[in-house]
Amino acid sequence: MSDQSGVFLIQNDETLVAMQPAEFSKELDFQRLLSRFPELLVGGQIDPDQPRRFVLVKQEQAIGHEDNEARWSIDHLFLDQNGIPTLVEVKRQSDTRLRREVIGQILDYAANCQVSWTWESIRSAFESTCADNEAQHDVVLAEFLDKDVTVDQFWSNVKTNLQAGKIRMLIVADHIPTEVRRIVEFLNRQMDPAEFLAVELRQYTAGNLRTLVPMVFGQTQEATKKQVSSSGPRWTEGRFIEALASKCSSAEVDVACALIAWMKTSGFPLIYGVGREFGSVYPLMKVQNVTINPVYLSTDGKIWFQLKSLSNKPIFDDLDMRRELLHRFAAVNNSNLTQQMLNGYGSLPYGVVARDPDGTKKLTDAFEWIAEKVRSVPQA
Repeated sequence: MSDQSGVFLIQNDETLVAMQPAEFSKELDFQRLLSRFPELLVGGQIDPDQPRRFVLVKQEQAIGHEDNEARWSIDHLFLDQNGIPTLVEVKRQSDTRLRREVIGQILDYAANCQVSWTWESIRSAFESTCADNEAQHDVVLAEFLDKDVTVDQFWSNVKTNLQAGKIRMLIVADHIPTEVRRIVEFLNRQMDPAEFLAVELRQYTAGNLRTLVPMVFGQTQEATKKQVSSSGPRWTEGRFIEALASKCSSAEVDVACALIAWMKTSGFPLIYGVGREFGSVYPLMKVQNVTINPVYLSTDGKIWFQLKSLSNKPIFDDLDMRRELLHRFAAVNNSNLTQQMLNGYGSLPYGVVARDPDGTKKLTDAFEWIAEKVRSVPQA
């Protein structure tokens, strides 16, 4: 067929189905699709070395308040895992404004969002969106973040990025014209620390089948080099202890050192994080090739618990096992670790452990109990 798109599906390893280009029926349908599936922004193409992941803050986020009324609204506001605000404006191919007007439109939004938004207003919008979707905002965020990044760190990153103008602008359309690609590439080469990209999201159909093919435009070698990653070099034991000692008492540092010493003799690999602001460390435990990471140490002065992450993992997918794990760490005097953490997240300051004469031993015993449970399962 002369109108074949070059996109095919194979059904049941027997039938080759040629997919044909198809327009999105309504721009609203296009927008709802992105809200539901942020993966369509193809963060792996935006940053192949550290693929971007996105969480929706709000659809139709207001910008530029005048007399208590919003002057504009951006189609979508997302945050990536490093807290970089990502403004997304959606246009269909049939919209004549796609040519050049949309460039000025999203630049207007970007220029005014810094004076219109605060990190608190972004957080409030995110929590409101979660509530509208009947989701718990703390759970959504904890599942979204890297394991060595705390919620407080994340919102601190959002604040820093917003103040510094480190934002990402994305034009998303079912077709990005050549002249728009050139403008986007030109602008992205000039921008630092902001980033300007376009995502072409093509749709192909055949009967009841539907395929979406996204592609990012605007990345050039020069622009890519300018983008400074929010992660840093992997932490080491010496750097971790030095950072902790700069903000914690010697007794608190002793607690961390004792726990690291246990990890080094546990027989499990010791993993240090790559957080730019805060370091983390944890023993890499696996059960039949599934990573188990319920607890990690951080240079922010706390030990962090990730019981929510265990709910679908071997051993600790059992609620009673998570309850026992929490009980063992809660043995530390004044730990304030409650049953509410069983399906969530929480922390225990080193200072609280240090004030309990047996606090360090209670924690190493708790870690050893986890290790014994992991060791008891035959590896695949």
